[in-house]
Amino acid sequence: MAGPLTALRERFTPDSEQAPRDTRPPGRQRGARRRGKPKRTGIRRFFTWRKLIAYVAGLCALLIGAFTVLYYSIDVPRANAQAKAQSNVYKYGDGTILARTGEINREMVTLDRIPTGVQHAFVAAENKSFYKDSGVDPMGILRGLVNTVAGKGTQGGSTITQQYVKNYYLSQEQTASRKIKELVISLKVDQRNSKEDILAGYLNTSYFGRVAYGIQAAARAYYDKDVDDLTVEQGAYLAALVQAPSQYDWAVASPKAKRLVTRRWNYVLDNMVDMHWLDPAQRKHMRFPVPVAPEPAPGLGGQAGYLVDAARNELIASGVSEQELAAGGWTITLNVDPAKQRALEKTMGQGLDGSAKGKPRAAGSAAEKQARADAAATQGGAVSVDPRNGRILALYGGRDYTRHYLSNATRGDYQVGSAFQPVTDAAFMDAKMRNGPAAGGLPEIKRTARALGMDTDGGFDTKESVGLGLMGSSPLKMAGVYASFNHQGKRVTPSIVKSARRGDETAGLPKAVGDRAIAPAAAQQITRSLIMDGGKDAVRAVKRPSAGKGGVSDDKRAAWYVGYTPDLVTAVALFGEDAEKRKQIPLKNASAQRVADLWSAYTDQALRHAPAAWFDFGAESGAIPNPAQTGPTGR
Repeated sequence: MAGPLTALRERFTPDSEQAPRDTRPPGRQRGARRRGKPKRTGIRRFFTWRKLIAYVAGLCALLIGAFTVLYYSIDVPRANAQAKAQSNVYKYGDGTILARTGEINREMVTLDRIPTGVQHAFVAAENKSFYKDSGVDPMGILRGLVNTVAGKGTQGGSTITQQYVKNYYLSQEQTASRKIKELVISLKVDQRNSKEDILAGYLNTSYFGRVAYGIQAAARAYYDKDVDDLTVEQGAYLAALVQAPSQYDWAVASPKAKRLVTRRWNYVLDNMVDMHWLDPAQRKHMRFPVPVAPEPAPGLGGQAGYLVDAARNELIASGVSEQELAAGGWTITLNVDPAKQRALEKTMGQGLDGSAKGKPRAAGSAAEKQARADAAATQGGAVSVDPRNGRILALYGGRDYTRHYLSNATRGDYQVGSAFQPVTDAAFMDAKMRNGPAAGGLPEIKRTARALGMDTDGGFDTKESVGLGLMGSSPLKMAGVYASFNHQGKRVTPSIVKSARRGDETAGLPKAVGDRAIAPAAAQQITRSLIMDGGKDAVRAVKRPSAGKGGVSDDKRAAWYVGYTPDLVTAVALFGEDAEKRKQIPLKNASAQRVADLWSAYTDQALRHAPAAWFDFGAESGAIPNPAQTGPTGR
């Protein structure tokens, strides 16, 4: 036995000269390992295919387990407190109350009262798989997430069941916990309720704008008829409207919004054809059903309605949902200064008869009769902004909100004419400073206009259209453009809301002063040129440094003057409009000086008790002298 033992000892002794023999099978020998893949080390050893499959399976099991726990722990709650909605309180900047709104307009109807074609229009618009899905559409959720990441909004991921659950059982807040509850409750509601009950609930709880909850209230608000009498075309418009009620309300929609809602209306009808709910021949002959003019809510006469609408639109743009805002309970404080608001209302009211100074005319005289005729065909809008912080201090939307629902301060369908010229100049100056003398052109002008806050959908196609100022804009946006010139080239977006609170909840508001739109030197040069171009009569009237630009649009339907002092920017516009048909017509007295007189009369009153301020162009340029001491500067 000694022989074999000795051999074994020698074999495993480190200093043995005899190499140990590899007794493993050929496939497991060291040579095989050297010829194959190297042994995984570090983090790589955790990511074999088998382990990855195990990880995925474990994760799926974990998610299923978590969802099972949530499914049995979250029950279908009672209906939310929508019926107990409170009023919204709107206040001026000094705390005095401007208006109260928030009364809920709702009338529940059974599904058999809603025409089948109208029911199908909503399904075609919001959830084509409604009659087949389980209340939740996984692909729709994924599509909604993709749209959100791509910056296309948060719509597109919810089924009709989910929207009904959100409207009837939950709140409108955009949180992950609320979304999870919505998914679980939607699955349970789909199991417990019939599709007919869910669709009826959805149609009775959706918000359509004009303070209308439910399709019956919407039928009354938009077509002055009961839901039983709605046509397929009208139902398709209401179905398209749900996506963005304030934006798509035809009475106040911008030209772009009208194109969007018309496109969505066509989309709804085309989907109905695809689902075999509408005959193609019938579809071919359908025309867009323009809704009736709205009935303004009580208590919003005069300028109150225009101010409230501007505040609502700003809050909605900042992320507060229309339905949540309509539910009430908010205290909304505006930036509006009551004294400046009264001054603007007085000036515009007097000026719309053709005289900025409001000189009386003899009753029955030819001049008085002509003034009345001109006034009936003239609309006025104005916005006054503090350029240092972007706060809207006064806004004039028209003679009376109850008589002219569309705000002339925010509408953007009239050409701006030569009031656009400073934007063109700013574009070339800014481009030259950045890229040299050869820079500039239509793309640069469009880019600059967009950077300054203007809509650039139309009017930028040719040099002629840009030179004539054929693009549309509003007094609100033009006040922001000129405020940006006055704020060293930083974009100023006029803001009317100072704060909005409901209980412990505070609405997040965007900053009114944003990033650099044009170079400071370009903005300063524009202001210098506008001091020279502003018109000596306007400068003399306000007795302080001022700059501005006015003009009449190429079609003679609008007259503008946008002027500013170092501490106040005001855009004033007069629009020609047929009082009955609400169509644009040429102004009877299309004079830039007429609008400049309105601007100077208001500015003089608004700044009467404020010390004079001077434009500051830096240490090298110094300040522009007071024209009250040196005399006006003009052409």
